[in-house]
Amino acid sequence: MSAEARKSIHTCRLQADASLTHVDSTGKASMVDVGQKASSSRVAVASGRVHLGHAAFSLVQANQMKKGDVITVAQLAGIMGAKQTSLLIPLCHNIPLSKVGVDLRLDPDSNSVSITGEASTTGQTGVEMEALTAVSVAALTVYDMCKAVSKDICITDIRLEAKSGGQSGTYERNTEPPDVIMY
Repeated sequence: MSAEARKSIHTCRLQADASLTHVDSTGKASMVDVGQKASSSRVAVASGRVHLGHAAFSLVQANQMKKGDVITVAQLAGIMGAKQTSLLIPLCHNIPLSKVGVDLRLDPDSNSVSITGEASTTGQTGVEMEALTAVSVAALTVYDMCKAVSKDICITDIRLEAKSGGQSGTYERNTEPPDVIMY
């Protein structure tokens, strides 16, 4: 591991009562049975960022990328990705989505694209994975459409920002920076 990589290893803060829901009593992967859960309104918001560098960012900003309109194509790809979440993520339920929205914004100060994805449903399980998949697929699409211009593109900070509904209730991401282990 490079010295630079060791400088920024982040640790996650886990809840003391956290338990794995997709593992059965023998330790094998298992899809959670949501059949007896009551339906409720559920919403999740995720975010991420794609750092492009100056040259690629300038082309995206001017809508001059050879593959086309990066922002519009990535927005559509994110929506399509959310709709395919259960095919991409093992043990993820196939749920009817009420709405998926993906917003991409250019950030000239950092030569990056900020991505926000929101998914909603009324059902027996949450839509966190759909929101995260929307952001991830949108970010990968930005990367794909810009990779001919730069190989230094970096996808970062894909995370759940907020969720509501279900047994665990409401969650909003802590805005404090994560603990960092320095070597």
